[in-house]
Amino acid sequence: MPAEEKSRFRTLSGPWHKAEWVLGIAVPAAGMFFILDVPMYLTGKSFFTQQYLGLFLGLVLALAFLLLPMSKSAPRDRVPWYDLVFAVASLAVGAYVLFLYPQLIRTMGIVSPDKIVLGLLAIFLVLEATRRVTGWPLTIIVLVFIAYGRYGYLLPDVVAGSDASWGRLINQLFLGSGSLYGIALRVAALIVFAFVFLAHGLFGYGGGDFLFGVAQTSMGRYRGGPAKMAVLASAFFGMLSGSAVANVAGTGTITIPLMKKNGYSPEFASAVEAVASTGGTVTPPVMGAAGFIIAEFLGVGYSEVVLIAIVPALLYYLGLFIQIDLRAVKKGLKGLPNVTRLPVGQLFTQGWLYLAALGILMYGLFFLYLRPEVAALYALGTLIVLGSVSKRTRQGLTGLLTILRTTGRGMLEITVIGAAAGIVIGVVNYTGLGLSLSRLLTDLSGGSLLLLALMTAVASIILGMGIPVTASYLFLAVLAAPALVQRGVPPLVAHMFIFYFGAFSFITPPICLAVFTAASIGGANQMKTALQAMRLAVAGYLVPFIFLFDRGVVLQGTPSQIAVGVLSAIAAIIAFCFALEGYFLRRLGWRKRVLYVAAGTALLIPGHWSLNVVGGGAMAGLMLLDMVWVRKHAKDSRVKAMVGSESA
Repeated sequence: MPAEEKSRFRTLSGPWHKAEWVLGIAVPAAGMFFILDVPMYLTGKSFFTQQYLGLFLGLVLALAFLLLPMSKSAPRDRVPWYDLVFAVASLAVGAYVLFLYPQLIRTMGIVSPDKIVLGLLAIFLVLEATRRVTGWPLTIIVLVFIAYGRYGYLLPDVVAGSDASWGRLINQLFLGSGSLYGIALRVAALIVFAFVFLAHGLFGYGGGDFLFGVAQTSMGRYRGGPAKMAVLASAFFGMLSGSAVANVAGTGTITIPLMKKNGYSPEFASAVEAVASTGGTVTPPVMGAAGFIIAEFLGVGYSEVVLIAIVPALLYYLGLFIQIDLRAVKKGLKGLPNVTRLPVGQLFTQGWLYLAALGILMYGLFFLYLRPEVAALYALGTLIVLGSVSKRTRQGLTGLLTILRTTGRGMLEITVIGAAAGIVIGVVNYTGLGLSLSRLLTDLSGGSLLLLALMTAVASIILGMGIPVTASYLFLAVLAAPALVQRGVPPLVAHMFIFYFGAFSFITPPICLAVFTAASIGGANQMKTALQAMRLAVAGYLVPFIFLFDRGVVLQGTPSQIAVGVLSAIAAIIAFCFALEGYFLRRLGWRKRVLYVAAGTALLIPGHWSLNVVGGGAMAGLMLLDMVWVRKHAKDSRVKAMVGSESA
């Protein structure tokens, strides 16, 4: 666990330490109990999903109040009385839903004192846990939405809400469908939990070392090797962790110093790590579990989400790799001198355990069509069984309990976020705000899809600032995506568009948490690092607009449309990278950089093959001119001056 993550938690001892262990283990135990439907096998009866969600949320909230201090001055070696009260209250609310939900469901619309009291308590506990886990931004957003749910009717008609009493609103947010115990918490406590559990299992069995070894073996010896290693390692870890900040904190402590030692500036090294880690959350096949959230929200198969995410993710990393490589050429950077490059066979021999587990996961998802959470638990079971074969990977009881405990801790953020997002979604559904906002955005865009997309992208980045990717996506899914869908954009494409920009708020100033984390590790200037990160992530900002207007990039359309769309996008990304780095075989003057931007723009205009051809021809011509010039003057000492070297 990174030092930054450790510093957030109390260091408990004695009975408090035992209580924290019990709760930490109880969280994944409850998850497995429900996902595998143990009650059905034991009693022939199943629980309501809301009963499980009540139990799961109660356990997580109690664990949060034990581990997370109320403030910086609060005790860190013991649990004060008020946090003990909060923890017990969390368990009480969870027990209320767990045991009484079958009776509550018959009187869902009736407001009663017990529902109001327990509902107020549940909302307060979620808000306080949200403040401790993620800080004030998300907490304030939830409070604003609650206030809107009560007083929204006082606003202008275009965004006015309904006139609901406090009692009815609290009852709706607490027990209503699609609210606190709705889709957001359900996805967090089922799908995301299973993948967090699998990720902690993989890391507990040494999978992290294997993935980093793959990155080092495949990229370490090439020019700019440490930066390319950082990209590959961070992509691997980001897929599994789903948290750009945690990914930076975990891998950046190794990769950023390596990049700096290799000759990259602190700002460039920190930016590479931030951009690579953020990209992992949008990269299939796992996508940090966000892809499963999208699939669940839209009611589509996960394979459909993976299909449209493949090419955009490859384009994103293509742009990053090209800029890293060009920077290495300009700086004359080499690879790591003493990298042990293991043969592929030996590498796979060492990693067969992890590959087998991931293979079971993919087979379960795409061939057996298992529910994602079930497939993840089967993969984890495979890991545990096969891991017991070798002494190198065998885990005793203590090791398994540690994996359970770290999984419980790992579920704090996503579960609390899911509960907070559920409150917001409940307000939006209850008041009809989503439809009102969609009409407002559509009217402001004047019927222009490009203008609507620009406004949605800006709104997505702003709403995503300071809050985790999952929360920003869930908010945007009910607030911004419907406007795009109303303009004829396929729902899956619209949701992928807002998801991209919500994720990239982590590298977009002024509140770019992944950048700030990387800069603190690298000792870099934060705003310079943020500006460098935006340059490196240029493909990430372009790709959503590309697939919004050219469906070939998300593999929709005829084979010729897909081929033209993908090839044009690849060429355009390369052209923009040349322009941004000011380099292709030699340094480029501002005129050529402008021409590369123009060529890349022409390549991206969908439905205008003539412009695409002109753009592609112009780019090829510019590249050919430089290739001929460099070859002609290969022995001229002035060529070295033209190639030059810059600060990284």
